Amino acid sequence: MDFKFKNKDEVTLVLGGEAGQGIQTVEQILLWSFKMAGYHVCASKEYMSRVRGGQNSTQIRVSSRRVSAYREHTDLLVALSPGALEHLKDRIFPDTVIMGDEEDVDEKALGLPFLKLAQEVGGPIFTNIIAAGAVCNLFQVEGEIFNRCLSAMFSRKGEEILQKDILAGEKGYQLAKSWDKVNIKKDPSVKSQVLLNGSEAVGLGSLAGGCKFISSYPMTPSTPLQVFLAEQKDTVVFEQAEDEIAALNMSLGASYAGAPSMVATSGSGFALMTEAVGLSGMIETPVVIYIGMRPGPAVGLPTRTSQEDLDLALYSGPGEFARAIFAPGRLEDAYQLSQQAFHLAEKYQIPVFILSDQYLADLHYNLPEDDLVDLEPEKYLVKTHQDYQRYQLTPDGISPRGVPGHGNGLVVVDADEHDPAGHITEDLELRSRMVEKRYQKLENLKKEALPPTLYGEEDCEVLLVGWGSTYHPLEEAWRKLDRIDLGFLHFQQLYPLHQDTWKYLEGKKTVIYENNIKGQLANLLKLEAGVEIQKKVLKYNGMPFSVEEVLRSVEEVI
Repeated sequence: MDFKFKNKDEVTLVLGGEAGQGIQTVEQILLWSFKMAGYHVCASKEYMSRVRGGQNSTQIRVSSRRVSAYREHTDLLVALSPGALEHLKDRIFPDTVIMGDEEDVDEKALGLPFLKLAQEVGGPIFTNIIAAGAVCNLFQVEGEIFNRCLSAMFSRKGEEILQKDILAGEKGYQLAKSWDKVNIKKDPSVKSQVLLNGSEAVGLGSLAGGCKFISSYPMTPSTPLQVFLAEQKDTVVFEQAEDEIAALNMSLGASYAGAPSMVATSGSGFALMTEAVGLSGMIETPVVIYIGMRPGPAVGLPTRTSQEDLDLALYSGPGEFARAIFAPGRLEDAYQLSQQAFHLAEKYQIPVFILSDQYLADLHYNLPEDDLVDLEPEKYLVKTHQDYQRYQLTPDGISPRGVPGHGNGLVVVDADEHDPAGHITEDLELRSRMVEKRYQKLENLKKEALPPTLYGEEDCEVLLVGWGSTYHPLEEAWRKLDRIDLGFLHFQQLYPLHQDTWKYLEGKKTVIYENNIKGQLANLLKLEAGVEIQKKVLKYNGMPFSVEEVLRSVEEVI
């Protein structure tokens, strides 16, 4: 059997099927099988908000080089349900090879006896494993590697189920025995690399940053981070709160007691937390707030991606007080910025935000372990003395932070305006000094702000601008275009902006890419850096930008 893509150095594989068919299970099996065979991999998914039914898909790029962006083009589509072809019709091209069960696909597709073979094993539930086995044989993944991945996935279900899965995989291998194989060059170094998704990268970075407590209420797409940290029970305490405002208040309580703390939520859940954001600002108690952004307003599209909550994070909470906002684009950034978030929260005694989204949270790819850089931990708690004042007035606005039981002093906090000792006050002159003290932190935060990362020449004529998870499609498109007059600027810290931000943008034709309708970063750049972005490419249908979309938009500009 001849496949059109067999001699390419990269193949984009898409799995389509219903919720409940095990699409994500097959994704994990194939990702680890490809990776252990020596292929570079990248996976992203889109799925409907339902437990069963509907149509979901996972895209896996298998390559001879590192890849990490979402593409529109599909080389091989494995349809595991009758509705998969209609659902994915916009991603099917004339050269796409379609593989599906012989009863579900037409003459244009490769009809295979997936269901018939599954019945021989134990029922339709094994259809996906048969398909995975056929795909692995097509990509020249050794059967031993595939079986090891099956064992890692299914051994917990018992020996009988595991043996049936292994048998299903063998039937898939036999099905593809006579096919011409894909000849992507393998890279042996990939086998020893780590394979992470965005949620795991943030979770590991949070642990490396000292996180000891997380309280949250489940909400997609932040739930995977909550689950990951809940599993680290020897390192961190996880508490599922009764609601969102309780979650943030609980984390502030743990932080008051000295435990570096965080919450994880999404936009509509965070909306319920905003009163507690103000509490963090007033009592100067650090907390890290992870927002997995999704389309709103209200519940919106619960399982889709967006960048709609920058304004929400920036202006949340009553009154005026300092904060910082990060938006990682790469998994490497997610790991390092999560550490930085805890560092700044503890140092400045403020709320610090990490803005992610469904695309980044679920994005998988392999990378060398050395790319995950650890920051030097610092300690900011002090041992209190008899005359300790929790809100002592200082030139930099940062009061020495003590916690109850560590020293002889009394640690008083109050959500009302208070004096340096922490007691409620209505002294209006003191009120002004306290506001200035809290806000003074922002001036020092600006000095530590991370500059945006520039790719290309400083004197380029056209500058692509992005933030957060738009990094990967923009970077790949910029690299493919390979033009000396084209640059790419990526922001991973959104607030406060680096003081020289305007220098990167001045005198260039700027095109910003955002997954929202307002152009929220573009508006912030105008407000804070005095720079008007000339063209906005905005997408807000719940899907991330593809590499091809960026390429088409750049062709219209240049």
